[in-house]
Amino acid sequence: MPRPVVDTVVQHLELEASIGGYEAADAERDRIEAIYDSAAQLLNCRREEIALTDNATRAWQAVFYALPFSPGDRIVTGRAEYCSNYMAFLQISRRHGVEITVIGDDDDGQIDVSRLAEALDSRARLVSLTHVPTSGGLVNPAADVGRVARAAGVPFLLDACQSVGQMPIDVEEIGCDFLSTAGRKFLRGPRGTGFLYVRSEYLHRLHPAIVEVGSGAWAARDRYTLKSDARRFETWEASHACQLGLGRAIDYALDLGLDAIEARVTLLARSLRTRLADIPQVAMHDLGERQCGIVTFSVAGIDAPTTKALLAQRRINVDYSTAEDTRLDFEARGLTQCVRRCTISTPRTRSTPFAARSRGSSDRRPSGSAAARCPF
Repeated sequence: MPRPVVDTVVQHLELEASIGGYEAADAERDRIEAIYDSAAQLLNCRREEIALTDNATRAWQAVFYALPFSPGDRIVTGRAEYCSNYMAFLQISRRHGVEITVIGDDDDGQIDVSRLAEALDSRARLVSLTHVPTSGGLVNPAADVGRVARAAGVPFLLDACQSVGQMPIDVEEIGCDFLSTAGRKFLRGPRGTGFLYVRSEYLHRLHPAIVEVGSGAWAARDRYTLKSDARRFETWEASHACQLGLGRAIDYALDLGLDAIEARVTLLARSLRTRLADIPQVAMHDLGERQCGIVTFSVAGIDAPTTKALLAQRRINVDYSTAEDTRLDFEARGLTQCVRRCTISTPRTRSTPFAARSRGSSDRRPSGSAAARCPF
């Protein structure tokens, strides 16, 4: 997280410790309200279309479980869908007799939009797509999907937890009806934050799966009312310190400019891919006509957890994905696991591609027998 984000979170926690949680929220009410304006500016929507949540999955679930499904309906998705989303599809399929239709990839490894168009018949009730999958470096053509979904009259839910913050996101240009995202990823906000976009025309058509005092009011002994805006998908209890940190992270990104951030991230990712491809033992696994700041690879003879541990000894942070994270994609490509590196950066005055190299000294070597097998 950038230092201004950390400072914002800590300052509010100190305020809560000093005067109390309710009082701190009251004192910072205007700044908390401003988060909705910042998120709306980031996505090019109205503040009434934004709900704050405690993570991207909760944002996604809030709208998904509010959608009405009936037996014979179809959820249409792509091959690179994330595990939590697909597990929700399976749950709804078993509960309501809904069919899950998976659209294959085109020659570039992204969702085949022409096949998607053919699948959007009268039974299609939702198009759900992960914009930037958890592995593979892919940026799915969300705007093309949006045009097809809009033409067919099918609601479009976009999981943008890996794309918001690393590239410009315009919900009007994309044409999605719902969008979920996280604060902790490329926005570099605090963990435990996320937000949801719901197009205004759907606000009064969707009833949240969970209602409570944050989403509405107990209007009479036998009646409750829902909020008129996207806050009907919120809960009352929230970390205002983290929410303020999220707002500061969004403002930080807006001040830098999303075009500049994307250019920097793309440059670093391209540099990293080029360097890794030059190592004979390394196989690259990135897909798509357009690629992002997530770089995926594997090393011959070294499994992903070991690669992660070896690189950690050099103070290089990576993670890894397994088939359980994105089963349809990995099984189609014959993968069981791969190492994942996110090149997160902001524009700098110097041209040093610091995210593409170790943060430690260049002569630092891992110890032990495994070090001799590390090609880095």
